[in-house]
Amino acid sequence: MNAVRSRQGVRVRQPRSIHVPGTFGWHGEGPEATDPRMTGAVSTHWPSRLWLVRHGQSAGNVARDAAHAAGLERIELSTRDVDIPLSELGEQQADALGRWFAAGNGHGMPDVILSSPYARSRETARRFRDAGGAEADEPVCVDERLREKEFGILDGLTTAGVAAQLPQQAEFRRLLGKFYHRPPGGESWCDVILRLRSLLDTVSLHYGGRRVMIVAHQVVVLCLRYVIENLSEAEILAIDKAGDVANCSVTEYCFDPAQGKDGGLALVRYNEAAPIEEDPIAQVTRAPDPIVAARG
Repeated sequence: MNAVRSRQGVRVRQPRSIHVPGTFGWHGEGPEATDPRMTGAVSTHWPSRLWLVRHGQSAGNVARDAAHAAGLERIELSTRDVDIPLSELGEQQADALGRWFAAGNGHGMPDVILSSPYARSRETARRFRDAGGAEADEPVCVDERLREKEFGILDGLTTAGVAAQLPQQAEFRRLLGKFYHRPPGGESWCDVILRLRSLLDTVSLHYGGRRVMIVAHQVVVLCLRYVIENLSEAEILAIDKAGDVANCSVTEYCFDPAQGKDGGLALVRYNEAAPIEEDPIAQVTRAPDPIVAARG
């Protein structure tokens, strides 16, 4: 099986032809390598191109780093997770991503932008568009199924805080692993995957043959890879272990009619940080999303 090398040096396999169970898609006129609407060769319910983008650095990422550096048990934030904005650096990263696409480095521009409802994702999508990454009048469509993984009673705790205040949950997570562990009031990765399967049904129904960008969170990017590429638990956790998804990095798929009988999405690049690395202002950040803030 063919493989590609990510910027982190991790070899990832090229995906097989993918069918998402339960997907009943709108069918476009037929794909080719750059835009499947140009010929009538093969019909598809997949987007012609799909970009997955993690939001820019947030104030929560900064607070998490500070809490871990100080050995604190709780991250010092008082707002809801959904309302945490981008940091100043996160704004610069989102602008840099837009300029990178405007310069023609993204293999086209999205004509559909879907975003998590969290402020840091919506701000990233808006700043990306306003910096030239998409048409100025392109709306940012919010979908709650793209929200951050919910942490339940672990919300706001650092790793040290979970071990000190909720040792039973720390042990459950050790035994079950991050893929299956569901903290009370929260979600496992499997729960996130379930809602993302529903999201892909919507994408197939409304956006077949179009260029789609999804702006969301680290776990969402990884779980979408799991679904699209039909990966196993071990495979997606190995990708996760190799390194965090960089803020405003690009994971890209294009429709390939040669993928199986009906075509499928082929991985072009994963965790591509070039939009930030090549910018004279922005800096690459890779901190994991924090377990932050009270919900309500």
